[in-house]
Amino acid sequence: MSQLPSLASKSTPIRVEVPKEDTWNLTSLFSHDAEWESAFEELRSRYSKIHEFRGHLSESSEILKKCLEFEREIDLLTERVHEYAMLRISEDSSNASALDRGARFGNFSSHFRAAFSFIAPEIQSIPDDIFDQWLLGSDLQEWKTVLYKLRRTKPHTLSESEERLLALVGEALGSPDEIFSQLTNVDMKFGSVRDENGHELDLTQSSLSSFLLKHDGTIRREAFEKFYTEFSDHRYSLSAALMGTVRGDVFQARARKFSSAREAALFYDDVPVSVYDHLIHTVRKNLPTLHRYYALRRRVLKLSEVHAYDTAVPLVTSIQTNISFDDAVEKVLAAVAPLGEEYGKVLREGLTSGRWCDRYENKGKRSGAFSAGSYSAPPYILMNYKRDVFADIYTLAHEAGHSMHTWYSRKTQSFQDYHYPIFLAEVASTFNEMLLTEYLLAETTNPAMRAYLVNRQIDDLRGTLFRQTMFAEFEKIIHEVEESGQALTLDCFRSSYRSLLNAYFGNEVVIDDVLELECLRIPHFYNAFYVYKYATGISAAVALSRKVLDSGETSTYLSFLQSGGSQFPIPTLKTAGVDMNSPKPVQNALDLFAQRVDELEALLKES
Repeated sequence: MSQLPSLASKSTPIRVEVPKEDTWNLTSLFSHDAEWESAFEELRSRYSKIHEFRGHLSESSEILKKCLEFEREIDLLTERVHEYAMLRISEDSSNASALDRGARFGNFSSHFRAAFSFIAPEIQSIPDDIFDQWLLGSDLQEWKTVLYKLRRTKPHTLSESEERLLALVGEALGSPDEIFSQLTNVDMKFGSVRDENGHELDLTQSSLSSFLLKHDGTIRREAFEKFYTEFSDHRYSLSAALMGTVRGDVFQARARKFSSAREAALFYDDVPVSVYDHLIHTVRKNLPTLHRYYALRRRVLKLSEVHAYDTAVPLVTSIQTNISFDDAVEKVLAAVAPLGEEYGKVLREGLTSGRWCDRYENKGKRSGAFSAGSYSAPPYILMNYKRDVFADIYTLAHEAGHSMHTWYSRKTQSFQDYHYPIFLAEVASTFNEMLLTEYLLAETTNPAMRAYLVNRQIDDLRGTLFRQTMFAEFEKIIHEVEESGQALTLDCFRSSYRSLLNAYFGNEVVIDDVLELECLRIPHFYNAFYVYKYATGISAAVALSRKVLDSGETSTYLSFLQSGGSQFPIPTLKTAGVDMNSPKPVQNALDLFAQRVDELEALLKES
């Protein structure tokens, strides 16, 4: 068994010091860098043959089918090449060779997209009567879903030359994200903080969460202040990067004739803007319950006032968590046992001998966590696991949910239909978190542990439902500022974010001015209108998990995982029994939050 890191480690290891068994095994993608180079060269030499189909797609369904099949071959290879390059950068963004591969692929991708940009306009130009007749034949049966989704974008598809220009500018529009990533993951240094034992420990984006769980308030405050001092020192650069990505969003929406960047982002999933608005309205209506929870925190922690750095520390101080990664895997597997033997067997192998997961932090590694999937290889999970951060077990369950969604989708669907949208992905991930909570609550007979777990679920719902909705509201505000022609400045970002902090924290939390800079450190803002899907996802997951646990019936949920991207998300969830056109699922999740706050209050009074 490998050495397990903890906050007691005095320094963060460099990549070469990490034991092999704690890293992901990328050989299913490419066995070594040289194999990637060969595949990249093959891709560069083959992709331009797509031009042979230019101008001919409207001639017959047979030619269209051959074009789509060639595009699929190239897309399969492109997906593998891109995933390997991205994962190698994620594991160590100071690795010059990895950065070089990523840069070369990025440069190539704009040419690749430009070469294929004629396909959508040509398909759109086929007269409806001819196209409908083709769909009745046998040639295009396996492409029906893809073609339907493409044809509905006709009002927002430009001419061939305009599509080519948009494809070419794609890499440049991604520059703000690259700047943000390099600045926050490599260049910024946060110093160190002494723990309760006097150890001088590295403060990083990943370790901040560990410090904010410390019961010593001086440690929490020092970590918070040092962390945001570094962000303050770079606030103008970070503000410029955020401004750049918002401007890019608005530019692309206008170029494609959408009324707003938000409408553009939701259109491709066929999600009505009303779903977004229902979410914000319903969460806003329930903010008093959140404020009541902060008041409970102040009383239990015996604080004269609560600051943001006091909102994560567990309220149950008698419980100390120190859970190894291997033990976390076992807990996750036990929690998902209701989903059947196949689900558990595949996941166990993936998290152990299959080495899907890159487990621990190292210098230069991307902060946070993600699951990345492809059709040609197993799904991969990036973690920065800390054994004293109980939330990391939930993170593992969350990312495992994504990975198993990919596994089932890939197993069942064709390549062109297996890509599920993020809207559905966040259901599968938070569903696993719901199962984990129910398993842990059923496992314990200790009232203090039950209070700890209830507190944990409250904070999970707070972080996923309330916090992500606040982020979604911020995205809506700043894009509307840009769209109205007003100036997006650092002051605009800070004042907009401050108004949301005041509303969501209420009078129970003191807002330190530096917390306004939090809006500059959220990586999801570089993928516009993404975060609301966390909130809708957990709402759907609450409903689906209750169905599985109450009835024991899993076939509907497994069918949901298997469906991949074969339908749009709203009808997919409706088939599974959840209507996201209604605010009811969101309200039900908020009712669970209120129920848990009541339960925690009662448990803490009894202790």
